[in-house]
Amino acid sequence: MSLTFKQRLAVIEQQPQSIIGLGRGIEREALRVDENAHLSQKSHPYAFGSALCHSSITTDYAESLLEFITPVAKTVPQLFDYLNDIHHYVAKNLDVNETLWPISMPCYVNDQSAVELAQYGSSNVGRMKTTYRQGLSNRYGSMMQIISGVHYNFSLPNDFWPVWAEIHDSPLSGKERQSAGYLGLMRNYFRYGWVIPFLFGASPAICRSFIQGKETLFDFQEFDEECIYLPYATSLRLSDLGYTSSEQAALNIAYNSLPEYITSVRDALQHKSPEFKKLGIKNAGNYVQLNDNVLQIENELYASIRPKRVLNEGETPSQALHARGVEYIEIRSLDVNPFEKVGISEEQVYFLDLFLIWCAMRPSDSLTKAEEQHYAKNFDCVVTQGRKPDLQLEIEGSTKTIAAWGEMLSEELQQLAVVLDKNSPDNQYSDAIKHISVRFDKTELTSSARVLSHLTGQNRSKCSLALELSKEYKKQLIAQDYRCYSDAYFEQQKTLSLQKQAQKEQADVLNFDDYLEQYFIKAQNK
Repeated sequence: MSLTFKQRLAVIEQQPQSIIGLGRGIEREALRVDENAHLSQKSHPYAFGSALCHSSITTDYAESLLEFITPVAKTVPQLFDYLNDIHHYVAKNLDVNETLWPISMPCYVNDQSAVELAQYGSSNVGRMKTTYRQGLSNRYGSMMQIISGVHYNFSLPNDFWPVWAEIHDSPLSGKERQSAGYLGLMRNYFRYGWVIPFLFGASPAICRSFIQGKETLFDFQEFDEECIYLPYATSLRLSDLGYTSSEQAALNIAYNSLPEYITSVRDALQHKSPEFKKLGIKNAGNYVQLNDNVLQIENELYASIRPKRVLNEGETPSQALHARGVEYIEIRSLDVNPFEKVGISEEQVYFLDLFLIWCAMRPSDSLTKAEEQHYAKNFDCVVTQGRKPDLQLEIEGSTKTIAAWGEMLSEELQQLAVVLDKNSPDNQYSDAIKHISVRFDKTELTSSARVLSHLTGQNRSKCSLALELSKEYKKQLIAQDYRCYSDAYFEQQKTLSLQKQAQKEQADVLNFDDYLEQYFIKAQNK
């Protein structure tokens, strides 16, 4: 018989070392924009070194789309020391007329051809990264690809997994136990992960240029000539208008065990797309995409959460998972927080810690394909109309309002917070859930409602408000001091990254066609 939540929590409380030393990392994306809120047309700044090889400053899809990557931190203050220092250095070295766009949905983009693909040099690996982005551009268009987000990487300490086995009565051990635990966490995230866009979604409005003639069934309302919105939306970034792929809907990615997950991802990599086949592979000798499969490479799989493992040189994600199991999970459903100069708050991270531990503690039965589709519909419903009064969701056979689900979740998270706070000098976890939990009932306190309130209350366009925030945040970031790094550190990282890129370019012996052929042959091996 399954233990109750209080019984599972008691087991953890009796072994406090099991929740000491959580691993956390943040990847924050941000567009560079000019003084008119237009996409920067300038190349990746030299001060940031090689986008291919820099340890903490790179680019995502476009030359103008920066990505900041923290090391793994064992405390939340340490995590934000890393994140603030990276932002401080970047702000100081941006062009005088450039700022970082502080929201997820892009600034005004009149012509998608103005979006320059990220460039990584002349090495085969660098050319492959740019070619992959060329494929994304041809498949989905550049507007979708320059949406920004915040990814949260999370790992539980090694001492947690024997406790996990005890509370779930699991006979597994070693990497199999840990991987099963993370997959169970993920399945519960699919069931309850709608709380992330509900609480923290901050993209209820978009610039009209984002549509650019696209057909949509959404009944948008207008702020002004440039800004449209949905009154109850939480995160249009995560809607069908945002970072999604209808081509991937037919893929049957399985999350019931790691072997099933790896097999289903590899099957998806071989799944041909009639639509993408029409594009061809090359045009006039230039690559249009890496291949005509539904997924060019594993990174193209869009998911709100992913199992992850640090890769060895030349390894694919599924090869790393097969060899060594799941090391951490990556949460991909966080909008950029427009009310924070680094795009996320410490309070959000404390909540995420609580929620993800709760997902790992909670029983997590296998999911059928029909159940996965049902929970995906729940998620879609919340991102487009999550603040709608009396909206109800069906989860594990029970139907409740958002407020009722939030009450259940908050009660258990508050109990968990008390246990976690015993290992710290203050009550960060209890304070975080106390402050955030009221949003389930008072939806006007959610991030998305606050965004709409700022727009309507100040009679401002989305772009003008975001531009003003971006300028203010740049001033604040430049004015603050380093917390753990220094200019000398970043200068060293710049030099090292450029040297590493040069070494990769000099080490190539294959031409690019042969390199890709060899890459995909190796990718099929376990």
